[in-house]
Amino acid sequence: MHETRDKSAPLKWALEIISLSNLGLGPAERLTKRKEKTEREPSETGREKPLMAAEEGERWRDIDRLLARPGNLVASTFEARPNLREDIGEYVKVLVIGAGGLGCELLKDLALSGFKNIDVIDMDTIEISNLNRQFLFRMKDVGKSKAEVAAKRVMERVSGVTITPHFCRIEDKEIEFYNNFDIIVLGLDSIEARSYINSVACGFLEYGEDENPVAETVKPMVDGGTEGFKGHARVIMPGTTPCFECNIWLFPPQVKFPLCTLAETPRTPAHCIEYAHLIKWDEVQKGKAFDADDPDHMQWVYEEALKRAELFGISGVTYSLTQGVVKNIIPAIASTNAIVSAACALETLKIVSGCSKTLSNYFTYNGLEGTHIKVTDFVRDKDCLVCGPGTLIELDPSITLSEFIELLEENPDVKMSKASVTHRGNNLYMQSPPILEEMTRSNLSLKLYDLLGGIAKDTIHVSGMSEKSGKKSSSLRKLRVCFNAERPVEMDP
Repeated sequence: MHETRDKSAPLKWALEIISLSNLGLGPAERLTKRKEKTEREPSETGREKPLMAAEEGERWRDIDRLLARPGNLVASTFEARPNLREDIGEYVKVLVIGAGGLGCELLKDLALSGFKNIDVIDMDTIEISNLNRQFLFRMKDVGKSKAEVAAKRVMERVSGVTITPHFCRIEDKEIEFYNNFDIIVLGLDSIEARSYINSVACGFLEYGEDENPVAETVKPMVDGGTEGFKGHARVIMPGTTPCFECNIWLFPPQVKFPLCTLAETPRTPAHCIEYAHLIKWDEVQKGKAFDADDPDHMQWVYEEALKRAELFGISGVTYSLTQGVVKNIIPAIASTNAIVSAACALETLKIVSGCSKTLSNYFTYNGLEGTHIKVTDFVRDKDCLVCGPGTLIELDPSITLSEFIELLEENPDVKMSKASVTHRGNNLYMQSPPILEEMTRSNLSLKLYDLLGGIAKDTIHVSGMSEKSGKKSSSLRKLRVCFNAERPVEMDP
């Protein structure tokens, strides 16, 4: 069921900075409005604004100079003033996702850049192998939550900053939780996790009648990633710059081993580990799902991989390698994390303050042989199913789902037959397999307006057979449905 978002949520600071032409307000005016709203509302933490100690002046000297002086490279909306850092720290909320190698650096850099309201999410616990590069952790912290320990360490070293840890999976949070932040900074090591957060942030995006993004609904993201001596940082402004799905082809496919090699002729430690993970687990643990985040499951795979390696005379199987192969973890380099984190923190500061023009839009670093840095301005996919506007279809509130599916065949912009319809991950009607068709068949007679939760404008996805240039092929389309008349009031007899 669709949940109506609270339109009275705090102004989206980052979007206002880059959308001056749409809103007609300068940073100073926007900040004044935000301060007035915050002062009217009771504090959630009850804490008072901390006083800056005299000896801390040197810590903020360079940041204050950056924010207090105009220049030729600043954004057109930038308004330099001495207290801008303090206002950013007080009223901008930042969410950091990931408290590992890159996440530790991000928390430190953001706190030392003047951000004081930070939340961090990470589901992992600290392991001994983390200590060589995740500098916020100590031996005594092994087994504890990464998010909780990292938050505590940064708050101990940087006075006035409040970091709220969340020891959980990103999927465990309600979608509206992510809408409470002005900007999201990613320090993830997983394509799946990036894709999920990207879809959440783009889910808040709304388009106006002119097909342009509505400024208040854009959720800015800064994404960082490292892989050995290589790393990247990029700015994602949904609806303006490419989102994660627009450029997902940048990520190379994961290495897959033929099952025949794993079962018959293993030659490397990785072959032995994957044999234990993909074949032996199912043979022994019948019906039990493997959880890569369960230490007992990982230990079992490690022990079975050792037996396999000994049988074929292969050396080099270790617990850390087992984790790396199963989770597809690339060894991390501390210096790479530091460089990429610095780029991400700087872009975050530029977005919320306008003190300089933001990255356009993909920064890559390679320190394997010397130092190679490049910035590439990728183009957004206008037909992206995640951040694109989709095809606008105006409907009568009385139309049923069955009538809507028939309409898709006649619509000149869609021309889709045998369509299956989904809404925010829920199957409204599925043409196949037969069991899903039977489960969703009862929805065909219901009004689409009701199935969407009574929302006048919303987004749905349809899949089926589309005709293009006289040829039919399977396709997936994003549609923006708009009910063009008020729903008639039903009177009691």
